[in-house]
Amino acid sequence: MYQVKSMATSRIAVVDMNKCRFNECDKPCIRFCPGVRSGDETILAKDDKIIINEDLCIGCGICTKKCQFKALTVINLAHELTDIVHQYGKNSFRVYGLPVIKKGEVIGLLGANGIGKTTALQILSGSIRPNLGNYDNPPQDADIIKKFRGTELQNYLIDLFSGKIRTVYKPQQVDIIPKQVKGKVKDLLKDERGKLEDITGKLNLSGIMDRDIGKLSGGELQRLAIAQTMLKDADVYYFDEPSSFLDAKHRLIVARTIRELAAEGKAVVVVEHDLATLDLLADNIHIVYGHAGAYGVISKLYSSRRGINIYLDGFIREENIRFRDEAISFHAQGQVFKGVEKIIEYPDISKKLGDFSFDIKKGYIYTGEVLGVFGANALGKTTFAKILAGDMKADKGKLESKIKIAYKPQYLSSDFTGTVSELLSSVSKYFGTTEYNKDIVKPLELEGILDNKISTLSGGELQRVAIAVALSKDSDFILLDEPSAYLDVEQRVKFSKMIRKFVENKKKTCMIIDHDLLLLDYVSDRTVLFLGDSGVYGHAGCPQTLEKGMNDFLKELDITFRKEPDTGRPRANKPGSQKDAVQKQKNKYYSK
Repeated sequence: MYQVKSMATSRIAVVDMNKCRFNECDKPCIRFCPGVRSGDETILAKDDKIIINEDLCIGCGICTKKCQFKALTVINLAHELTDIVHQYGKNSFRVYGLPVIKKGEVIGLLGANGIGKTTALQILSGSIRPNLGNYDNPPQDADIIKKFRGTELQNYLIDLFSGKIRTVYKPQQVDIIPKQVKGKVKDLLKDERGKLEDITGKLNLSGIMDRDIGKLSGGELQRLAIAQTMLKDADVYYFDEPSSFLDAKHRLIVARTIRELAAEGKAVVVVEHDLATLDLLADNIHIVYGHAGAYGVISKLYSSRRGINIYLDGFIREENIRFRDEAISFHAQGQVFKGVEKIIEYPDISKKLGDFSFDIKKGYIYTGEVLGVFGANALGKTTFAKILAGDMKADKGKLESKIKIAYKPQYLSSDFTGTVSELLSSVSKYFGTTEYNKDIVKPLELEGILDNKISTLSGGELQRVAIAVALSKDSDFILLDEPSAYLDVEQRVKFSKMIRKFVENKKKTCMIIDHDLLLLDYVSDRTVLFLGDSGVYGHAGCPQTLEKGMNDFLKELDITFRKEPDTGRPRANKPGSQKDAVQKQKNKYYSK
């Protein structure tokens, strides 16, 4: 007779089979294991695999240190975990808990990459049947429903398994759409709700309906995927990272459009890393915590403000659970940047590319400065970066500079055939030194992927490696185009702190183009704001103070931000709220 697993787990062991090279080593994990040496089968080799018996493992961590390929992870939990929902296999990733579904509300999932958010969406959308930890003998639907008896999910799962409700899921990786679908934009959009004109108009897709899908930009592919999802006639809508590739303007538009689904009585669940977008999107939030690649736990439901603050604090007081060693703070550096030495000075610049043109007023950038550049897509930000980097010539305004520039482009390439360590050692003679590891490898969390092939990296891993490459080059001026793409909240904050420290200690200068307003708020000394008509004309003034630039930009978006007193986090006010109205009346769109 089938039995649901309810055993508490106090230790988790994971074997990464993509890293484990069983036939290329002398099995130090087995030879040095205290349990094995005392006669137990704590770790054994079976069917060309390493298997760890979690019940016998004492959590000493010797095997993880001895494994030269860093394929083993053993986690001693501070508190026991129960109610496992899904496990992919022996010594594999597992998820505890599921989000709740509420009609007429947008539920947000907030957590680091690789801890089960996408798995949770796939379970609730019906593409994965939860096995409750019994990967060898998956339970029947009745057993799964029994597991959730007495909870809000019981009726939902009954209706899901019986086909009484319909779900639709927007996947995370929209950049693979051109590889899966051919044709024009209009061919992909199937209007089941009679809202084609309304939704394509709001998402600014009307002008590209006859364009080939293979020629769309990342932002256009994202809006296409969102429109395709919203046009389906479903009961529950799942959106996995809907802000990726979008500029701040379109993030706001998408947030408002998705909220309209909830206003119609639909249930909506969203995974999102941009806290400003999540502020606007979610009514309530589940915190997802755990260990990347090992396990994830989905917390109970919190209001969006409280949920985000708990996540940043890293401590759930009600359950006495600390899931991060230190809190994430967005408090400012405490002083206004005062530049002394100009490292680069540029004249009035103009450039025409086909039907698009842009111009920028003359300005200068100081040594030791981080210059934030923001504005809508297709206004010339990347073109400006390429001109500064020497990859493109301006039509007007000759840039005379002999400084050495390191440039990380917006779109990443994985053409390099070697490993991460081979790539980094090819661009820096300091790779492998204590200082290099402290300044670059550790802050960017590259230790665990140094032996991985570049071609096998995920989007987030490739992004962190690309940042490392730019910082590794012998340069005076570092240009980073959209470094936050694919990074989760914690990685963005770590990057922000790391780049500020790197610039100050190395006496470098950095220009960052990005759409994450919280990142730009934290890291920028001054800003350059691009305005105009996307794809037609863009213009920018000279560098200005962060407060002035943010205020002008938010006014253009018609949205207000205020600082949370506890965390220092710039928080988006709900449109139409009292705080929103008061700040607009004072023309204070960015309140410090």
